[in-house]
Amino acid sequence: MIAIVNYGVGNIQAFVNVYQRLHIPVMVASTAKEIKEATKLILPGVGHFDHAMRLFNQSGLRETVEQHVLGENVPILGVCVGMQMLGRRSDEGIETGLSWVQGEVKALKNIDLTVPKLPLPHMGWNDVAPDIDSTLFRCFDSKDSRFYFLHSFYFECDNAKENSIATTIYGSEVCCAVNAKNVYGVQFHPEKSHHFGERLLKNFAEHA
Repeated sequence: MIAIVNYGVGNIQAFVNVYQRLHIPVMVASTAKEIKEATKLILPGVGHFDHAMRLFNQSGLRETVEQHVLGENVPILGVCVGMQMLGRRSDEGIETGLSWVQGEVKALKNIDLTVPKLPLPHMGWNDVAPDIDSTLFRCFDSKDSRFYFLHSFYFECDNAKENSIATTIYGSEVCCAVNAKNVYGVQFHPEKSHHFGERLLKNFAEHA
């Protein structure tokens, strides 16, 4: 059973809609009991890093999610700010992240966006170069993978070779998907990315 962690932010219904179309069992988890019943978790997120971390910390769900993910090795997929929360910290705020993937969240404004001059946030469709050996990108074509983005910050892995499983180019090449054991994260929005996103979410459900 896929459970979307409901801690107050994120496009929860969009994920539910995708999995219902795919005929994959899904629920919205708002209690510790529901979290414990899940075999896979999705941690959504939109907006500001600090706001999302505070809501998650105050939700009463964090301890159960951590036990499920770190203690019982249940796979989890962080999406957008949900991915950024997997790191130690973010340039966007002062809250401490989960530190489930070793790295930090950096501001896109600090990389070279001048050739050509690119707007912030990075919004819209962009090509993604995936590691096709990764579970999330199973059966993807490395030359034909496009996803929908909306962000001004990106995840910088301490060890990109070990933990970065996809990149995109926005001024410079930046990491847009991470993996550390049973913990996965994507900066883009698979729930808004049509058949590409459906395939990724199906891969997470069936193969992670």
